[in-house]
Order: sequence, then C-alpha cells, then structure tokens
Amino acid sequence: MKITGRTKLIIIIFVFISLFSTVYFYISENSKYIEMSYKTFLNHVEEGLIEEIKLSNKSKFIGKFKNGNEFIIDNPRKEGFKEYLLLHDVKVIEEEISVLSQGIGILGSILGIGFLAYVVSKNGSKQIEKEMAYMLEMNTENNLSEIVTFDDVAGNEEAKESLRELVDFIKNPGKYTKYGARLPRGILLYGPPGTGKTLLAKAVAGEAKVPFYAVSGSDFIQVYAGLGASRIRELFKKAKEHGKSVIFIDEIDALGKKRKGTSSHGGSEEGDRTLNALLTEMSGFKENEGIIVMAATNRLDTLDEALLRPGRFDRQIEVGLPDVNARFAILKLHSRNKPLSKDVDLQKVALETIYFSGAKLENLMNESAMIAAKRRDKYITKEHINKAYYNILVGEEKKDRSSISLADKKITAFHEAGHALVAKKVSTTNRVTKVSIIPSTKGMGGFSLNLPPDRMYRTKKDIITNIKIALGGRAAEELIFGKENITTGAASDLQKATEMTISMIGSYGMDDEMGLVNYDVVLNSNLNMDVSLMERTKEILDNLYEETKRVLEENIYYLEKIANELLEKESLEEEEIEKILAS
Repeated sequence: MKITGRTKLIIIIFVFISLFSTVYFYISENSKYIEMSYKTFLNHVEEGLIEEIKLSNKSKFIGKFKNGNEFIIDNPRKEGFKEYLLLHDVKVIEEEISVLSQGIGILGSILGIGFLAYVVSKNGSKQIEKEMAYMLEMNTENNLSEIVTFDDVAGNEEAKESLRELVDFIKNPGKYTKYGARLPRGILLYGPPGTGKTLLAKAVAGEAKVPFYAVSGSDFIQVYAGLGASRIRELFKKAKEHGKSVIFIDEIDALGKKRKGTSSHGGSEEGDRTLNALLTEMSGFKENEGIIVMAATNRLDTLDEALLRPGRFDRQIEVGLPDVNARFAILKLHSRNKPLSKDVDLQKVALETIYFSGAKLENLMNESAMIAAKRRDKYITKEHINKAYYNILVGEEKKDRSSISLADKKITAFHEAGHALVAKKVSTTNRVTKVSIIPSTKGMGGFSLNLPPDRMYRTKKDIITNIKIALGGRAAEELIFGKENITTGAASDLQKATEMTISMIGSYGMDDEMGLVNYDVVLNSNLNMDVSLMERTKEILDNLYEETKRVLEENIYYLEKIANELLEKESLEEEEIEKILAS
C-alpha cells in the first residue's frame, strides 16, 4: 500500500499527540508536589499535620497538609500502613490508575517507538547509501590522472599475466563466449602486506577502462544487526547500475573469516549474516555481465571455504615478495621522478633489499628523497639511500649517547661482534653488510645486519645457520663476561631462535626424532599438544648454543678485534669486517 504525504502527516501528528499525552501524564502529575522523606512524613503524622493520603498501587503516594499544601512520598509498601493512618485521624482515599491513562501511556510508547524505528530505518537506509557512495572510489576515462595500468606495476609478472586474461575478457567477451567460457566471478589476491595487491586490482580496472569500486572488509563489520549486509547489497547495486566494473574488497579476511557457529567462542551471527550477503550477491551475477569481484588478503588460511569454492572466488593468485629482478624494476619505477646521482647503483640496492616488499621499496626511495630535501642537496646520493635503508630497518640513530656507560658499550660491542663473527664463520652465503653499536630510536642498542641469500626455499642447513647466528650475541656475552653477567640484550635473539627451531621441527618436519608431524595441524584440531615438542626444541637450542660457543672460542682473537674496532669507530662496513678477518 502506498502511503501518501497527507497520510504520513496525519500519522506524525497522531504520534506526536500520543507521545505528548504520555509524557504529560507521567511528568505533570509529580511536578506540582513537594518531595518528602518517609521519616519526616511519620513525624508530621504524629504531630497531626496531615489531613489526607491518596493510596494507590503506584510507587509514590500523594498527600495533603491541613493547610492545603500537597506533597508526595515513596510508597512504603508496609502491611498495616492504612490502619496506622486511620488511627492518627488521617483521611485515606484509595484510587486505581485509570485504565484509559494506562492505555494512552502504553499506546503512546508503542507508537512513539514504532515511529522512531520507522525514521531510523529510513534514515539508516539513506545513511548506508551515503556512506557507500563516499567509500566507493571510481576510476574512469573521465579521470585519467587516477587511472593505473600494468605499466605502473613493477614485478609480479606472473600475476599480471593471469590478470591480463580478465582484462581481455571484459573488453572482448564474445571471443570467449563462443567457446562457452564464462567470466570468473571472483579473483582473490593473496600474499604478504605491501606486495601490490591493491595496485594490481586498480590496474585491471584501468586497463579495461571500467569503473573501480574499492572498499575494505572492515567497512562491513557492524555491531548493529543487518547494517553490514545492507552495505554489501548497496555496493553491488551501485556496481550493477554501471554495468561492467571491478569491485575490490581489501582485507577480506575481516569480513570472510571461517564461520564457527554461535556456540563457538569465535562465532558471530552478524558476521555470518554479512558473509552470507556477499556469497548471495556473488551467486546472483548473470553470466558474462562484466562485473568482477576482486579481493585481497594476507591470511588465505583464515577464509571461509564457501568463499573459495568455484563460482565465488574462482581464481586465486599469489602476489609474493619480489625477487632481485623485480626489486630492481620496482626501484626504477619509483625513481622515475627523482633526481638520482650517478653514484647510485639501483642494481646493488636491489641486491641488499632482500625480503623488502614493493611498498617498503617505495618507502625507501621516498625516505631517501626526504633526507636529500632536508639537507638541500642537488641529487639523491648513495649516502642518502644508505641512511634511509638503515632508518627503515633499525630506526634513526640516537643523537644523545652521553648517558651510555663504557661498560654498556663494551657489552654491546662484544654482543654484535658475536653475531657478525658467527655469521661469517658458519655460513658461506650470508653477508654481514654492517655492524653498529649506535643505539637507535627503535630501542636497539646496536645491530649486526646479516643478509641471507635471495632464494625461493630455505634448507634445513640455512635454518640451523640462522639459529646459530641469532645465538651468537648471547654466546659472546657468556664467553667474555661470564655466565653470571649475561644481559637482557639477547631477548629478541632468543625469540627468533625459538621461533625458527619450533618451525623447523613442528612445521617443516625437518627433525628425525619428531618425524613428519605438523604440529600446526595438531593444535588447530584441538588435540593435546605433545610436550615432547617443547623438550625437543630446548634440546636442539642447547646443542646449537654449545656449538656456537665453540665457534667463538676457536676465533676469540677475531671476536676481540671486531669488538675493539666497534668501540673505536662505533660502526663497521662489510669491507672493514672482511679486512679484520683476513688479518
């Protein structure tokens, strides 16, 4: 039934009158009376000052003094209260709350709540539309300055090749439909943070020249029932209005986590409702209407299986950390508009930035440019990039170092020398590019920068080598200063060593004694964890620690020499370390 404007006006007036009557009934009754405590009231009764009391089943009684003034007291709800009043010559009037008054109050409350719900519902719907319109980012041919193409994405060649097929499908659907192929409904990009997942999604829309709608999974997580699902529907409605388009949902794990049910600790009825709305909308696409849903996540293992089945996110593309060639391409891309000095070798920078994501490489070049601008230098030099590199990894150097005692400096020097020396003696592939005892803003007393080789896989030998390097600082402290004088400086080293050991024997199945059992599966299956894992971890760490101490004992001459050089110069470059070890 269609409600006309006149009918709406009548309803609003009626509701207003009902609410006004209700409020007036409950408030005006009490506003003209003097509040009196029960104790004072009893004193007045004893003194014979009270003329009458109106008894009712309400929470308060109304009374009148002999001088005509009226008062109000709390209902004492005591047996014999009426008899007590009559014995003291107080006139008692018994009254009941008017049924009509009760009805008006209840009806007014119901109508008022209903009216407010109607207003909130209408305004809520409009608010969702406004929010979604604000959240949706759109790249079109009319806004060429914001269009991203595959030329703006360096590295990720495999991912780009896979996505080029989608662009071709959107542009030339007939080429595929004659073979009975349909456009994939969903593309899931997964990988570590900062690897360019959002940029790739933008590039798909930019290459296909279609609208790009970008939202975050957290935009749909709401406390209020139904709001998340409403936002999902509004998003897809907007996309369908424009026909061919790309919908991109970043951090989809916030929205699409595995459903555990309301009986589970992790259950969320509203989260399930929102996820169901997304699944329903994706299933409701007409084949080949040109709408692609793309999503990104850092945690593929946490997503609900219903999202990953065919017909939802048909294609899953890994976007991993760049290799050395990809890093070189990314560095060149982010240096296009920057005045680089001739002494800057981006190929060398690419070699030294192992495990840097695309976002981290962009940040490196940006920090270098900011340092050059701060110093008002004409070009961005190798020195600027090196400073930015160490700032990103370990933080900026502390300016005031006067409070650090010579004893603390000595402990730091031997600790960092221990890391560097073990790295050089137990590995033929790891590089030690810099050792420093200068404290940084990230709370580090010093650092030894150890770069592993750029490989796709790590061997068991690589992991054991890195565990020994991590234990090198504590081993050096114990060897030089004694077991009773070891410090807290090795806390993060021990954390890394423990994590690597547990992964080696509990995740990778690299220990003969523990076998091929993956303990991640055991824990996720809610089975009791075998204590032998912790015992074996301790045993391996203890054995590797003893081996590390033996390496340092055999090379104590170099340990002392590196430490003394650090105390004198505060930092050593790779060439200086090599020179010491060659002496």
